Amino acid sequence: MKKIIFFACVFTCCFLAANAQSEGLTGSPYSMYGLGIINQANVGKYNALGHGGIAMPGNSGINNLNPASYASIFDKSFFFDVGFRAEYNHYSNKINDEDKWSFNFSNLAFAFSLSKKSGIGVTLTPYTNVGYTLLGVTSNIEGSDQEFESTINGSGGLNDVKINYSYLLSDKIRIGVNASYLFGSIKENEFFYIGSSYFDMNETSFYHGVRLGLGFQYDILKNFSVGGTVQLPVSLDGSMDRTVTKTLDGTSVTVEDEEGENISDFKLPTELGVGIYFTPFKGFSVNADYKRNFWSSTSQTDNIGQYEDQDIFSMGVEYMKNARSLEYIDRVQFRGGFTSDNGYLSINHKKVGGYAITAGLGLPLNTNTNSMLNISYSYGQKGQLSNILIKENYHFITLNISLEDLWFIKRKYD
Repeated sequence: MKKIIFFACVFTCCFLAANAQSEGLTGSPYSMYGLGIINQANVGKYNALGHGGIAMPGNSGINNLNPASYASIFDKSFFFDVGFRAEYNHYSNKINDEDKWSFNFSNLAFAFSLSKKSGIGVTLTPYTNVGYTLLGVTSNIEGSDQEFESTINGSGGLNDVKINYSYLLSDKIRIGVNASYLFGSIKENEFFYIGSSYFDMNETSFYHGVRLGLGFQYDILKNFSVGGTVQLPVSLDGSMDRTVTKTLDGTSVTVEDEEGENISDFKLPTELGVGIYFTPFKGFSVNADYKRNFWSSTSQTDNIGQYEDQDIFSMGVEYMKNARSLEYIDRVQFRGGFTSDNGYLSINHKKVGGYAITAGLGLPLNTNTNSMLNISYSYGQKGQLSNILIKENYHFITLNISLEDLWFIKRKYD
């Protein structure tokens, strides 16, 4: 009965999370470019570890960063993880400052062992987030010197449903494969008026596609592992619904109403990642990752810039005094990390990069399993006043309920 209730909750959360993308999940002005801001929130504890962990095993929680980690899930273990996020954005230019809060789901995931040598898992996460408002955008009326001001709003984004499978080749080598279905919509509304006339334009762009990936993990020593991942390139099919209406003397007229109009596909690049993970002494671990995304090979451009190769570096540390201690504080996991990103969009030959500092706690929920309440905080910055005239500082908080259950174990007592 408990498992029926559990799966009912899972599917309910899936429905809510999948539909959450109809609202803006970010307040970043950079979400107006491309498909929006690529989601940085991940599953479980990895948000506090500099958003890295390619070489880390998945025996204590779901690691969605490398499909090879799923073979390290202990036999008969089942993991479930649901996450929530809050983001505060403060952005400024040389004229004024603005602030915005946003709240929503960050992930839904479950994973379990298929056998002593294999594991599988499914995750649902926002892949990109869009949420921006532009006030007082000035344009010229065609054929005259008269100007008008528009208000533009954008919302939505893409979701990523990913299936991961992993197999243990030997006691030291794990390999994995994943398949992602990316889907979602991005809405943009533009409203303006000239004299007593009002114009309202609504565009909804739809994208979908399937992407494949591979990964491996190799335990070189008992306390030292390496890992690698590759995400293959894909072109996301696009279409658009567009409606334009105008109101003259109180009468509304539909100027344009199109559905399913073909638009250019959006290309996602090849992504390569490598990482290391080691425990220099008991209770203390270090992870470091490097990723390169080959955006220049997509030959795409944006209205204000072009796409260039992106480099991402992340590093994290974790400390727990004693996992078997009777003292609660000894079983608490303390985490910290750092990540830097040189960006993939170049404007006036200057890339929009950023960095983030992360910290967090893993609070045990059960003495017999790896169930945790994972809390993380990130402080980061994007852009500079000197390049595109917008600097964004953000505070990012995630809360993940990470649960473990042991299945098919005969209990001695009911």
